[in-house]
Amino acid sequence: MSKKKRTVAQIFFVVSALILCSCSGLIKSVSGTERGLLTILALGDSYTVGEGVENYERWPIQLRDSLNAKGFRVSWVDIVAKTGWTTDELDLGMNEINPKARYDIVTLLIGVNNQYRGRSVEEYSAQFTRLLHRAAIFTNGNYRRLIVLSIPDWGITPFANDRGRKKISEEIDTYNDVKRQVCNSRKVKYINITDISRKAEIDSTLLAEDGLHPSGKMYSQWVSRILPDLIKMLGE
Repeated sequence: MSKKKRTVAQIFFVVSALILCSCSGLIKSVSGTERGLLTILALGDSYTVGEGVENYERWPIQLRDSLNAKGFRVSWVDIVAKTGWTTDELDLGMNEINPKARYDIVTLLIGVNNQYRGRSVEEYSAQFTRLLHRAAIFTNGNYRRLIVLSIPDWGITPFANDRGRKKISEEIDTYNDVKRQVCNSRKVKYINITDISRKAEIDSTLLAEDGLHPSGKMYSQWVSRILPDLIKMLGE
């Protein structure tokens, strides 16, 4: 083969290899860990979207900043959440996520609006189970990369005045019992932050100005509760 032909053949080989690599990148989603970076998907409702607080005060953003401060490299946090969403509405909202997307950690906090609207616990159990299954798809089926947070107790807030505080708290506990059981059956990490939310009964600084949703201060306490388990999870 002449020198000119060899040069053309080499160029063709290099270009072909680049095209193949480019195509494989479109087909296969690469996790943040494989790139040396971490990616997080946060699923939920008003508590996850951070109703009533600044963007930097939202707990998924505080979680990212806390991980980075400890030497991890979190490239981004995607939040799929909306104030007022129930389990079935979050299920529909998840249809907007790229089905090929993969995340190192997926968090899930949902259920308060099911309770608020008087939905049955049986319905919640079935729909929450489906959400867990869908959430695991985004971690390549690894349920051990899911973090579920308990439902905060809005029954202790000023917003709940004349709405039956005790009944609200009891129903929140029932929903959380169901959520915990579903998580345990699938070895999903369940983290209780309900007790933190109840501190707002005697500490108004833990609430946003609307007197219902958590303040950035409360969200920081959630992050402190989540962080040790998350760091251990990433180490595994």
